[in-house]
Amino acid sequence: MCGIAGLYYPGTPKPVEPARIRVMTDALVHRGPDGAGVWTAPGVGLGHRRLSIIDLAGGGQPMATPEGDVVVSFNGEIYNFQAVRAELEAKGAQFVSHSDTEVLLHGWRAWGVGLLDRLNGMFAFALYDVRKQSLLLARDRLGVKPLHYAELSDGAVAFASEIKGLMAHPLFRRAPDFTAVEDFLGLGYVPDDASILAGVKKLPAGHYLLLERGKPVPAPVKWWDVDFSQRAKGSARDLEAELIQHLRGAVHSRMIADVPLGAFLSGGVDSSAVVALMAEASRAAVKTCTIGFDEAGYDESAHAALIAERFRTDHRLRNVAADDFALIDTLVHHFDEPFADASALATYRVCELARESVTVALSGDGADEALAGYRRYKFHAAEERVRGLLPSSVRGMFGALGRVYPKADWAPR
Repeated sequence: MCGIAGLYYPGTPKPVEPARIRVMTDALVHRGPDGAGVWTAPGVGLGHRRLSIIDLAGGGQPMATPEGDVVVSFNGEIYNFQAVRAELEAKGAQFVSHSDTEVLLHGWRAWGVGLLDRLNGMFAFALYDVRKQSLLLARDRLGVKPLHYAELSDGAVAFASEIKGLMAHPLFRRAPDFTAVEDFLGLGYVPDDASILAGVKKLPAGHYLLLERGKPVPAPVKWWDVDFSQRAKGSARDLEAELIQHLRGAVHSRMIADVPLGAFLSGGVDSSAVVALMAEASRAAVKTCTIGFDEAGYDESAHAALIAERFRTDHRLRNVAADDFALIDTLVHHFDEPFADASALATYRVCELARESVTVALSGDGADEALAGYRRYKFHAAEERVRGLLPSSVRGMFGALGRVYPKADWAPR
């Protein structure tokens, strides 16, 4: 991952000190230890912290076109950048690097915000058009990469990959948003449409924000959403084959890197499937990492060992205590917002282990949500089917009962 931060004045283009941007990006140094850059012009400043993955020598940022008319600070990876690059070259674009970042510059010139529809990847970026004096903030379809922004008292819009990048600016007011506190107490996390600090907004997944000189800050614009109208049809066997083909393509595209690459392996279905497809595509042994626990009820390392043996991976295991509370202060620093999920402890430790030997790691996170892997989804689907059979008057009666019935904390999660 990389880190981006910057400032933009929609009104009067006030001077932006490079040192101010540098302080904001220095707060994100953990996201990009391999390099740093700052670019400023009247009324705008872009900063970047880089984790080098593709084109290690030529992908420095912020990156500008040779003419200097478009500048971008980009966090993420464009998996289909080679295909987009070929399309742009056919239109006459001339590239000077092998980085996926550069397709954003030429893509903006060719298609404007239509560029986003052509991108397959995880990304958050800030792109400044010198001629139009406009700044585009954009986030990927599912919001894999974060992007926060806030309006400051001097008229600037500050943005950063993490809240701590905004907090590094002296004009940022640190005040809690009590609605977000309520969200956390009810959900165990702060949702994407809220922030624990008042005044901070998260650019929603699949949205962009186009800031223009002389105009007020607009609402974000949705450029993508999930479409449930075009459902795949076919036999179970055909749909299974289609799913595997999608998974294979997704895994293979994420293995494009100029640095060591590996995978998190828990031994569950999701991470095991990812490792299997990586092994299929890799000539060398896949590097896998697993965290084990000293309590049998939490430890799945034996399952991971079976998968590692099956696919002959270069496997590493580290055992940690289930009550690894010494890590809490570190997690608080990195999360920026309260997060009540104990899996964060194991996730941090497996990342720590992986970073000792690889720079990029694939995981199976998100598959349970996408493929209904939790029991609660099955219960909910069954409940919806039953509810659909009931007359509206009866459904209203059950709603009234639900408001007075005690919480069912014993129910399966």
